[in-house]
Amino acid sequence: MKKFVLLLLMLIFTLPVFADEPEILPSALGKVSEVEYVDMNDENISQTKQQVEVKILNGEFKGESVILDNVLTGNPYYDIKLKKNTKVILHAEDNGSGAEFSIEDIKRSGTLMWLAISFCALLLWIGRKKGLFSLVSIVITLLLITHVMSPMILFGINPVLVSVLVCIISTAVTMYLVGGFNAKSTSAVFGAFLSLVFAGILSYITMYTAHLTGFSDENSMFLYTAHPELDFISITIVTMVLATLGAVMDIAMSIASTVNEIYSVDKTKTVKELFMSGMNVGRDIIGTMANTLILVYLGGALPLILLASNIDMQKFFNLNQVVTEVASALIGSIAIVICVPLTAFAAATMIKKFCKKEPLEIKIDCV
Repeated sequence: MKKFVLLLLMLIFTLPVFADEPEILPSALGKVSEVEYVDMNDENISQTKQQVEVKILNGEFKGESVILDNVLTGNPYYDIKLKKNTKVILHAEDNGSGAEFSIEDIKRSGTLMWLAISFCALLLWIGRKKGLFSLVSIVITLLLITHVMSPMILFGINPVLVSVLVCIISTAVTMYLVGGFNAKSTSAVFGAFLSLVFAGILSYITMYTAHLTGFSDENSMFLYTAHPELDFISITIVTMVLATLGAVMDIAMSIASTVNEIYSVDKTKTVKELFMSGMNVGRDIIGTMANTLILVYLGGALPLILLASNIDMQKFFNLNQVVTEVASALIGSIAIVICVPLTAFAAATMIKKFCKKEPLEIKIDCV
């Protein structure tokens, strides 16, 4: 089994990138030195612009200062309000006579960096060895999505098939790293994967019976502009399945670990008794976990919920975006519920069969 996981890790890091990489536009980091407000009033439009001096901090033009205009339209969605000492990302283009810069956005990655460091530090401090394995599994999952799944989808391979591959590898790596190479982890992988297959089938049926378009937000429209050849219905199905993956893995490992602990204390338990113990624990987990998943979706869709007060409810609950969000939450919750009996049965059967009580036999580790 260890050789199998090592082969999976080699596959992740050695898979070629299937999609043609688009040329990345050059960018630079800058710092605002001066800000001056200028009115742009005419007969029809009243606008204000910021005339800012920006010092370039890196790249070919490091140390140079440029004067740029930052127009404020009054729409907070589009406006970038700058202050002195604000760090900004600059987009550069070659206009034939030299580089021409424009303000792309405010530099925000620093905030993400300290949040990520805080998360990793707490995970390692509290989780210790298991925390380290969990961190490794997170990195592998991210690499699978960014270096395997995304390039393969952009290359034209069916998104659903690609997501199945990613889910299998991610689930197996996570379970075996965190839980060890044993019947407990294998049963958790089995239960989680079958639940995700069920979620994928349900997502596919929902997309077509509800006549969903696959375009639920602006990001979908931007992607369509760049890659109109993609199957956006399949991409939405993949989105629903991936959003469920974490919660399903959590449920599967919790139930498998419980069954394993019960059997390690009392090896006279039958498969039926172990199954019922797993089901009892699963019933307690279902309520909070399903509620957590629903709240995650509701939190992300809060502006949409607030908008409902200004729209006829019949129209609101038939909007493509609303139906997509609600369906995602419900499908994820259904996958969590179905994961309980699947994992309980797999854990009871595998742990009872492979974790022998005879001390002289070579046995699979059940801890």
